Amino acid sequence: MQTFTNRDGLSVAWQLDSFAAPWTTPDTVLLLHAAMGSSQRWFRWMPRLTARYRVLRMDLRGHGQSQIPSPDQAFSLAHLVGDVLELLDRQAPGAVHVVGNSAGGYVAQRLAIEHPERVKTLALYGSTPGLKQSHAPTWIPKIAERGLRRFLAETIEERFDERADPALVEWFIGQAGSNDPAFIARFVTHMCTHDFLDDLVAVRAPTLIVAAGREKIGHASTYPEMQKRIAGSELRTVDTAAHNICDGYADLCLDLLLDFLDRHAALSGDSGQARP
Repeated sequence: MQTFTNRDGLSVAWQLDSFAAPWTTPDTVLLLHAAMGSSQRWFRWMPRLTARYRVLRMDLRGHGQSQIPSPDQAFSLAHLVGDVLELLDRQAPGAVHVVGNSAGGYVAQRLAIEHPERVKTLALYGSTPGLKQSHAPTWIPKIAERGLRRFLAETIEERFDERADPALVEWFIGQAGSNDPAFIARFVTHMCTHDFLDDLVAVRAPTLIVAAGREKIGHASTYPEMQKRIAGSELRTVDTAAHNICDGYADLCLDLLLDFLDRHAALSGDSGQARP
């Protein structure tokens, strides 16, 4: 991982990988992880994705190896979008393919709404337009009482179904549970103030929406409403009640992304990957 110092003086961690042929100029795919996650959570996506694209990952501020804002520092979704723009200015000027998982998808949606010139395509996984219409506010007292790891272990059925690899689930609880509980409470509380469903009409990028068909964290009923508002968008569902589809169904989710990018490239006349 490398770091840059953002406009607020915080250290933000990022990584750029590509195993495309060195004489080609592949497009860039930006991956934005979920709350309580980090760039490591994309590990199962990387071998196939980096063979065809430049893959740029970052740890959202307060997560992974990025610095946690102090309690007296301002924090908002707008700050997260600003961090993404700063990273793109440094490593990928122009438009990129943006992939957002859960809260990372909130950042991706706002980026596409407010800075359409930076988004070539948009792919959203388990990502509603904010958490205002969810039961996430109930998490905060439970985390304070039981601790983050125990809370995740006790509610794991919301995130993974019975088909998940137990070793993956154990790793997930350890990785997500290692976050700072006070910052996670601040992060979730802020995201619960957002519901920008009607703002999605401003999205102009070709958009793929992938949802857990029976999930409860983000409410599955929201995804068809998103599709209605984003012109020309596609909705694909995974038949599960588990929210963490990018982890539990990584191969399927990546298949859907690569198919989407290939079809977009064909329609636009751009190979979209490893072109000479």
